[in-house]
Amino acid sequence: MGSLKTTIGKLEFTNPSILASGIMDETGLSMARVLDSGAGAVVSKSIGTKANLGHVNPCFLEVTSGYINSMGLPNPGIDAYKKEMEMAIIKGKVIGSIYGASAQEFVELAGKMEDFGACAIELNLSCPHAKGYGIEVGTDPKIVKDIVVAVKSSIKIPVWAKLTPNTHILSDIGRAVENGGGDAVVAINTLKAMVIEPEFAKPVLSNKIGGLSGNAIKPVGVRAVYDLRESISIPIIGTGGISNYRDALEYIMAGASAFQIGSAIFNDGPEIFRKICGGISKFMKRYGYDSIESMVGIAHE
Repeated sequence: MGSLKTTIGKLEFTNPSILASGIMDETGLSMARVLDSGAGAVVSKSIGTKANLGHVNPCFLEVTSGYINSMGLPNPGIDAYKKEMEMAIIKGKVIGSIYGASAQEFVELAGKMEDFGACAIELNLSCPHAKGYGIEVGTDPKIVKDIVVAVKSSIKIPVWAKLTPNTHILSDIGRAVENGGGDAVVAINTLKAMVIEPEFAKPVLSNKIGGLSGNAIKPVGVRAVYDLRESISIPIIGTGGISNYRDALEYIMAGASAFQIGSAIFNDGPEIFRKICGGISKFMKRYGYDSIESMVGIAHE
């Protein structure tokens, strides 16, 4: 049977499945539960400098083949999050997700996440529903590069950048991360979306615009990873619409060294990590693959 171990830069993971930011990761206990359920690592909730209540309800709804959320990055603030990180890292690898409005803000947050024990930093440069953050800083290659350079020069742990699909210059953004010294890119975050209630002739979400996740966006995510693989040489972590082992394999064969799971947990619970990894193992045995690395990017050959 082939090995499920995968390496992203200097980090080695027991398997390529990772909990995506924003799902079951606001508390240390919930992250620990996911790690106990077979995930190779977890990504924390995106954390900012100060506590943020996010958007008021309604801020989440189910749609055909997915979900739309406009949570607005709710979080307790970086200082209050220390105890949650400490509870989670006992169980395994935790990547600290952070968001900010400036390079200096990212630097301060990254330093604290490193102190808390994060094995890597994930820069949230792609949230589509938080004014002044995420996509508003993550669609300018110069700003992206400046943020990556600043964070890389201030900490010793790896720096990943989570990219938005809501741009026509995704490859340029990926190259900006690589040129800034980034260790990996994560693709993709949610797609900008909305729902209107005909009876009331108004948008359903309080923020009007939200981010679409779930099965509906998987083909977009796979295409994004494929394009990035052609444009950059640093590792890629694929995410978006993965609900079974075949979905995960699409991302790996498009060029991802690992993958993140989020929305599928709503239907299958945290046990989905072990289930998907089991499916990948059986596939590898059946088709003669001896490692995850032997499948990464094979669709380009």
